[in-house]
Parts: sequence; structure tokens; C-alpha cells
Amino acid sequence: MAYLDNTPEQQREMLATIGAASIEELFAQIPAELQLKRPLDMPPALSEMELQTALGNLAKQNSQRQGTCFLGGGCYDHFIPAAVDAIASRSEFYTAYTPYQAEASQGSLQAFYEFQTLVCQLTGMEVSNASLYEGGTSVSEAAFMAMRVTGRYKKVVLLGSVHPEYRAVVDTYFSDLDSEAVVVPTPNGTADLAAVRDALDDQTACLVIQQPNFFGCLEDARELVEAAHEVGALAVVSCDPISLGMLVRPGEYGADIVVAEGQSLGTPLQYGGPFLGILACRQKFMRKMPGRLIGETTDRDGRPCFVLNLQAREQHIRRDKATSNICTNQGLIALRATAYMALLGKQGLGEVAELSCRKAHYVAERLTAIDGFSLAYDRPYFKEFTLRCENGAAEALDKAAQAGFDIGPLLSQFDASNQSDLLVATTECRTRQEIDALADALAQ
Repeated sequence: MAYLDNTPEQQREMLATIGAASIEELFAQIPAELQLKRPLDMPPALSEMELQTALGNLAKQNSQRQGTCFLGGGCYDHFIPAAVDAIASRSEFYTAYTPYQAEASQGSLQAFYEFQTLVCQLTGMEVSNASLYEGGTSVSEAAFMAMRVTGRYKKVVLLGSVHPEYRAVVDTYFSDLDSEAVVVPTPNGTADLAAVRDALDDQTACLVIQQPNFFGCLEDARELVEAAHEVGALAVVSCDPISLGMLVRPGEYGADIVVAEGQSLGTPLQYGGPFLGILACRQKFMRKMPGRLIGETTDRDGRPCFVLNLQAREQHIRRDKATSNICTNQGLIALRATAYMALLGKQGLGEVAELSCRKAHYVAERLTAIDGFSLAYDRPYFKEFTLRCENGAAEALDKAAQAGFDIGPLLSQFDASNQSDLLVATTECRTRQEIDALADALAQ
């Protein structure tokens, strides 16, 4: 239930309306012996995140098991301020149809304009669209965009460390086309620059990099981007938005197109969707960009207003001239991301990133101190890592689940030959007590 406070001025106005001089006079009809005169026995004040955790622990006593989340693989359990829900649930936003008609409301258009601005600031790029479906389709849309920019339609190169589901979406799009998706294997957790150079040629439209990658490792992104540019290909970087509170922005090391799964920006896990696709690029590629672009202008009376000034979809122009056949976007989820980024600001996002990173390294330190567990890859990582389990990853996952912890996913889900590895991710929400309890459970 929403909580509405009243200012002193509003209280005086209400009292005047009902004819009471003060709140004491209003409650004077209650017998004195029934009025509570003693101070309330309240515990010390908590932050919003601490309060939600405390109430959640109480709620768990009345419900079925809800595991403490150390899950990774592209969806993460970050803290969401209550204000995000309050803003996104307002009827003028919550019931609005995705705005691609000329009569879209100024409020929705302004919200998307702010979203585009924040995404550009976050990624270091010059232009952002008003969002796409989710991270996987954003990678595919970026690949097609790179083809239009370069005029190369035969080949796209992806690192093997790109999320396997993202690569599967690209394969699905390419299945009835003459285009080829070449995957460079990454058996050591990150790309080998020499192998990448061998895969690139003058027919390559783009190189797709994930940073941090699917295994949680950090790629040598700057060198990979330079390798793509050497053959005239574009560099597409798929990133974790939270990591940009700590890591160098893709725009600063030469990325041409930046895409992301925006779920971590204020959207709960909610069984896998709906999530949020982010796509930003350099201004010179703007007219090849899929989706919609919101712009600011003035109306006929000279007042500032917002408009849809770029939406080259096949509903509007000839199919062969369209930038995409995408017919909608995750508008409400983009609004959540806008509220989240505006609430946290640059400092807040940096704190979330640093806490997530520090806690992930503490988790890794505790788990790898247990016999039979080690890091699968000796590479730097941000908030997620691949854990190698000598007795099998499935057994470790089951042990954690029995103790009330959710870890994973198992990498055997994507590669049947890999039965020993699973992912572990840590966000700012996890406490030292929870991390220690997970380690104790696996140590048994």
C-alpha cells in the first residue's frame, strides 16, 4: 500500500476543514486512560535496503522456501528502491500503450528522452534508442545494424565468451539468410587475440564482445576493438550496465555500438521477463539504428516539447529500407531503468558496482578455500565468476539449495560436456553472514 505523508500546512488545512484547532483537540474525545502517553519502543532506524531484508526474513517464516540468491548468467538480484515501483505503477505510465503513434503523450516521450540521455551518459556513446526487447535481441539488432553500416552482409564474428543464449538468438536470425555467425572459441575464459585476428577479415561486419563476459571474466576489450577496426569491421560491446559504475565505459575504448540487458537497472528477476534491451551507438550511425529515437524540439507556440523523430521501421517505409522489423519496445521497463538511474546517480551506481565487486571477491575467497572448489579461470572478474567443482557442479548446486541458497546456472545447461562448472554472482544485497553461511553449507 502506498504511504502518503502530510505536510504541516496540509495538516492545518484538514484540521480547519473539520473545525478542530489541533490534533490534540481532534483526539480529545478518546478517554485519557486509553491514550498512549509513553514513547514507542521502536528499534533503531534502518536503511530502506536493510528494512526490506528484515521484513523479507520475517516473511520467509510464513511461506515456502525462497533461497538466498547468488544466481548469475545474465539476471541479477540487485536492490530496487521503493520509489522505482511507485513511479512505474502510476496509472499514466502503467496503462499507456507503447508510444509509437504521433499522439503519444508528452510525459511518456519525455521519460524515454531521459532514458536515452542516461544510457548515453552510462555507456559513453552519443545516441541511444528508446529501448529494445532484451539483451539477446539487442545483440542481433546490433549485428544487422553493423551490416547496414559497413555494407558487409556475409559474416559476423562473436566471441565464444558471449552469452550462449545471445549467440543462439543470432543463429536463429541468420538461419534463413546467407549471413554466417563465426564463433571464436574461448577455452581459457577469455578471447585469444591471435585467434580473433585469424577469424576477422574484410568481409566481417562486426566483432561482438561481452564485457564482463558470460563466464564473469574481463576481456582485453580495447585490443579486441582495435582488432575489429583494423579490418574495417565495427566493434559491438555487450555490457553489464552496473559494471559501468566501476569499469571503463565502452565508448572510451572505441566501441561503435553498445548493447546491454537492462534488467539490473531496477527490474526484479520475475521468472525471466519482461526485461529490457539497450542499444546505443555513435552519432554517425544514427540513421542505421533500429527502434525509435525521441527528440526535443519546440511546438508552434515556441514551447519545448518531445517528438518521435526517427522510427524507420517496416510499418512506415519500404521493407528493404527499414532498419528493423521490431514493432514495440519495453517501454515500462525502460521507465523503471530511468527512475533507477536517476535515483542512484553517478555516485550511487559507483557504490553499487564497488559493493558487488568486493562481495563477489569475498565469496570467491571463501568458496575456493574449500577442498574441491576452485576458480575455473585465472582472469580478473567483476561480480560473477565460474566455480569449478571437483565432485560435479550439480552436487554443489543441490547442497546449496538444501541449505537455502540458489547458485548457478550450471554450465552443463549450455555445454553438456562441462559437468564441473557453474556460475556464482554476488550483488550489493548479499551480506557477509549470508556469504559465510553459503561457504559453510558447501564445506559440509
